[in-house]
Amino acid sequence: MRGRNRLRQLHSSCTLQHRTQPISNLQSSTHTNQYPSKKTLTHNHRTKNKPEPVGDGDIKQWNMAITTHMQHGHYDSALHVFNSMPRRSSVSYNAMMSGYLRNGDFDLAREVFDKMPDRDLVSWNVMISGYLRNKNLSEARELFESMPKRDVVSWNSMLSGYAQNGYVDEARRIFDRMPEKNGISWNGLLSAYVQNGRIAEACKLFESKMDWEMVSWNCLMGGFVKKNKLVEARRLFDGMPMRDEVSWNIMITGYAQNKDLEEAQRLFEKAPVRDVFTWTAMVSGYIHNGMVDEARRTFDAMPEKNTVSWNAMIAGYVQSKKMDMARELFEAMTCRNVGSWNTMITGYAQSGEITLARNLFDRMPWRDSISWAAMIAGYGQSGFSEEALHLFIEMKRDGGRLNRSTFTCVLSVCSNIAALELGNQLHGQLVKVGFEAGCFVGNALLAMYCKCGSVEEAYHAFEEISDKDVVSWNTMIAGYSRHGFGKEALMLFESMKTFGVRPDDVTLVGVLSACSHTGLVDRGTELFNSMKRDYGILANSKHYTCIVDLLGRAGRLDEAQNVMKNMPFKPDAATWGALLGACRIHGNTELGEKAAEVIFELEPDNAGMYVLLSNLYAASGRWHDVSKMRLKMRDKGVKKVTGFSWLEVQNKIHTFSVGDTRHPERGRIYAYLEELELKMKKDGYVHTTKLVLHDVGEEEKEHMLRYHSEKLAVAYGILSIPAGRPIRVIKNLRVCEDCHNAIKHISKIENRLIILRDNNRFHHFNGGSCSCGDYW
Repeated sequence: MRGRNRLRQLHSSCTLQHRTQPISNLQSSTHTNQYPSKKTLTHNHRTKNKPEPVGDGDIKQWNMAITTHMQHGHYDSALHVFNSMPRRSSVSYNAMMSGYLRNGDFDLAREVFDKMPDRDLVSWNVMISGYLRNKNLSEARELFESMPKRDVVSWNSMLSGYAQNGYVDEARRIFDRMPEKNGISWNGLLSAYVQNGRIAEACKLFESKMDWEMVSWNCLMGGFVKKNKLVEARRLFDGMPMRDEVSWNIMITGYAQNKDLEEAQRLFEKAPVRDVFTWTAMVSGYIHNGMVDEARRTFDAMPEKNTVSWNAMIAGYVQSKKMDMARELFEAMTCRNVGSWNTMITGYAQSGEITLARNLFDRMPWRDSISWAAMIAGYGQSGFSEEALHLFIEMKRDGGRLNRSTFTCVLSVCSNIAALELGNQLHGQLVKVGFEAGCFVGNALLAMYCKCGSVEEAYHAFEEISDKDVVSWNTMIAGYSRHGFGKEALMLFESMKTFGVRPDDVTLVGVLSACSHTGLVDRGTELFNSMKRDYGILANSKHYTCIVDLLGRAGRLDEAQNVMKNMPFKPDAATWGALLGACRIHGNTELGEKAAEVIFELEPDNAGMYVLLSNLYAASGRWHDVSKMRLKMRDKGVKKVTGFSWLEVQNKIHTFSVGDTRHPERGRIYAYLEELELKMKKDGYVHTTKLVLHDVGEEEKEHMLRYHSEKLAVAYGILSIPAGRPIRVIKNLRVCEDCHNAIKHISKIENRLIILRDNNRFHHFNGGSCSCGDYW
């Protein structure tokens, strides 16, 4: 009782202290005792001039007080107790150091360590674990090597630190150096091999020892299941000397995820004990195989449910697009966690019900980084890019943690609206937190630069990715392709193979597209014909569309038709669209009509194809057919997509439509365009009036072409963006031939680099020419 009362005394006294004490107050010398024990008070009363030395029992009570304060996050109180101690042991310092580390304050922990007069083994081990927790492996290793003495805990800490950060070989070297190993050492290395997919080495290690604990058997079995090696997993399961619930759950989950639900059910029924995880494994298995009704029957039969069970069932309904059922379960759920809310928000966002997603988001009792990322991604995917960016700013103000997923979502939004300035700012933040080098965020950054028209910065981002995967290479190849740099795309393709990265079907789409947009017909056909032989890739509809587009653009329409006739499956609307586009370029109305008829059957609501055929009729002077197409669109309820162009100026998006009168600086823009047109005509510019889909006079046709959205956007860019900086304009439709011609002249007259992204590719206008070589 005396010790307990003493601890209460220390705790209550310290919590009354409001003054924050700096860490510099840590003292190694004797300090005046503000909190003496009852025994000390009695003794001092009797012998006022002879204070009794403090015993070890009293020091333990002070140390307990420090630990208690630290457990409750009361730094100042713990420090006050520490500074008030008449004498300290290494345990006192260790308690302070451990407390700071537990509460995430590494710097203060290090300061305590540095001020310790005498360090024991625990002190060194605690500090090493602090470095490892902060992923500072080099400092941890340096401290480890300088230790005067090590125990098995020291060695295991280093082994675990390397393993958890993916440095398996270094973990193995630590393991081999260990003078003494215990079960934690063996399990740590086995787990490192399994978690990093090095299952063969895990097996070899497992075979080198006989007396493994049950957790190790389960770990290796889980590794087999993760690699879809169910035969090996089952052999291990059958050979286990003992099994627990985890063993059964691993095997049931393995069979369920590999669509062997019959065997999963058989094991489920044989399991000697079924806990909530066993039942949840079956529910998840049914959901994984799209059997949501069976999952619900199992869910309803569960004798006990936990949050994971509810979330699994809700996720099943979300994946099946049954949001009403998901909502019903969600509302009935009494044990919601943040994952429950996130699943519902993601489901609504992916279903296009962004308002319902936002309502749930606003109702959340608390949010994590996934909540913010889900909502930002939902806005971005639904076309509400500005709302997504506003929410990102709100997240930062709210103190939300920026993780890789959030950065990736916001970079995707920047890509969609070509917000390069904001993208650059995000890049700076990525560098600051050290996220830019990994594939996940690095690929998103690379895609952002490609889609924002900054191909040079894209390549720099590509080079910065430390461990490039096939997505990195594909994104850069596709970026070069869309920017009209076909030769660079092909060079990168060759480098990819040199580095030992195997091309996939997406790679070949990018390379064939590059050949198509650059007119490299022979190289493109050669690659197409060698896909199966050289890379084991069977051509799909996208590859055939690329080769039809390649041949069609080159005017080899008969060859393009032959390719379509010999396809192993029926051409889709995209392939026929490529042929129709080629017919428009080369004025083949008869073949164009045939292609359009098929497209209208496959996709009757495809407004773009109606416009393409109308353009073909207009170029041939067949105005009656143009009118018929317009009537056909009206009768079928097909609406032509309104063309918009936009650009970013000082972190603000400016949007224009044809003949726009809403922009606050419209007077200045129109006046500038009139002056500019006079200069353009002197430079040889002539309006391409054959593209106007109205049978009117030439002068009226010129007027209709004069104020297209891309021209307004380019004009505003020249007026607003300082000389020497590129002007980047985005258009939601294909750039028209007249605007393409006009912007070439503008780039020459104004001596500006103008980068235009339409819905098909990029055009870099500079000095009167375009990167596409007028071949788009």
